[in-house]
Amino acid sequence: MTNTLSYVSSDDSPGALCERLTYVLITPARNEATFIGHTIEAVINQTVRPIKWVIVSDGSTDGTDEVIKKYLPDNPWIELMRTPERKERHFAGKVRAFNTGYARVQGLNYSVIGNLDADITFDAEYFAFLMSKFAEYRDLGVAGTPFQEECHQYDYRFTSIEHVSGACQLFRKECFEDIGGYTPIETGGVDLVAVITARMRGWRTRTFLEKVCFHHRKMGTANHTVLKNAFNGGKTDYTHGCCGTWQLFRCGYQMTRSPVILGGMLCLVGFGWAAVTRMERVVSKEVVRFRRAEQMRRLTSFVLNVFRAGDLIAHR
Repeated sequence: MTNTLSYVSSDDSPGALCERLTYVLITPARNEATFIGHTIEAVINQTVRPIKWVIVSDGSTDGTDEVIKKYLPDNPWIELMRTPERKERHFAGKVRAFNTGYARVQGLNYSVIGNLDADITFDAEYFAFLMSKFAEYRDLGVAGTPFQEECHQYDYRFTSIEHVSGACQLFRKECFEDIGGYTPIETGGVDLVAVITARMRGWRTRTFLEKVCFHHRKMGTANHTVLKNAFNGGKTDYTHGCCGTWQLFRCGYQMTRSPVILGGMLCLVGFGWAAVTRMERVVSKEVVRFRRAEQMRRLTSFVLNVFRAGDLIAHR
């Protein structure tokens, strides 16, 4: 098995372009002993492996390190690092763990860098598929696939394929450097800000629907947890620069999903609360302007398509 992959363009002439791409992975893992073995097996079984995979145990106390160590002797391209234990649990800490791994791949000759969660699995062709997309699209900066949890995944009739889930995000090396890496935001949205910033700087970002990855850590399902997350999600939407008109339509859609009415309503209340209390934005004014312009273009396009569909029905 090789650690690199060659792609030939669809032009089968003698002068067809051939690209040789390599990738590295970084996985921040905090107390993932239950799941990380499955993720490691999935990466080991790839038809095209990374040239380096740095797993950063972020202060784990549940035996995560011991699970990882079992795989190291037979897989020297996997490296385990450890950061000190910390009481707080937030997304800025995860970024710091990622950056610890990122420092270890400096100097390596790679084309693509991936941020992979420690509770994800996928089929054996997963990374070969994504690498082929980087070969196909020269301006592709960020790529990924949908993720499924049990039988659920985002509805891509309403979710933009330009967003790439943080469960597994692959960046062209030049793109990751261009956006300055991940922004350490404690309240989350780290993956979202990275993807928006990439588009703002002219890179293509894309979720490719032909494949999926599987998320194995089940999210909290108790009503109070779901409702609290909805309220906090609304606040986060505000601090991350969402347009108010967009948020109104988005929350209206969320009211049709479980928990019906309450989820979308609390998300809207959270957004309004953040606006009234003037919560501090965690992204730059440039990102806010760019994101709002994107949202209004999408909303306008959606409304026009609805009217066109209605007009077609009316004239049948």
